[in-house]
Amino acid sequence: MQSLPTGYRALILGASGAIGSAMAAQLEADPRCAAVAALSRSSSPAVDFRALDSIAVAADSLRQQGSWHLVVIATGMLSGPTGAPEKRLADLNAAHMAASFTINTIGPALALAHFSQLLPKNEPGVLAVLSAKVGSIGDNRLGGWYSYRASKAALNMLLKTASIEMARTHPKAVLAALHPGTVDSALSAPFRGAQIGRRPTDAARDLLTVLDGLQPQDSGGFWAYDGQRLPW
Repeated sequence: MQSLPTGYRALILGASGAIGSAMAAQLEADPRCAAVAALSRSSSPAVDFRALDSIAVAADSLRQQGSWHLVVIATGMLSGPTGAPEKRLADLNAAHMAASFTINTIGPALALAHFSQLLPKNEPGVLAVLSAKVGSIGDNRLGGWYSYRASKAALNMLLKTASIEMARTHPKAVLAALHPGTVDSALSAPFRGAQIGRRPTDAARDLLTVLDGLQPQDSGGFWAYDGQRLPW
């Protein structure tokens, strides 16, 4: 991360996931990075989007350590106990929609609210959220996956709106929504069959490269892992 100061400090939420853990490992290997905090449901402090109070508690704990130059919210839910991605309107159910929005929208939004305040005000800083290309309204050509699409589209709006406010208080900061592509992970495994996605290490490297190339004027954008700017 050449765009951040020497001795920068990085914070990964969702560090137990495939992409989050790969990002944390690559940042730990960067000699310019002074510290990496890898947060998950089992870390200390813990962050659990099913226990929303944990977000503020973790942010308050890490604030005591000073500013964090890179914050990545690497979380997401596609399927679970409440169901799988809906193929038809008739498949919609309230429990799955609520779970999708809790994990994909509400939790990241509260993390954005609390952890964005840990970015330095007078140095370069980056805050990124893992979104998904299927959350693009303009790129939606196939339909389906109602709850996942809607929850990621809502996350994109929250990120964009936050970037406008942050530009006034943290003028050197960049906020970005990221599309990692299809990655070999627990999230995508049930839908890939014999076809394997990209390795998490490759996805993590590509996403960090994209973030490293962004400038404050790019804040609030939606970017694919190959550097393509995606439509909302």
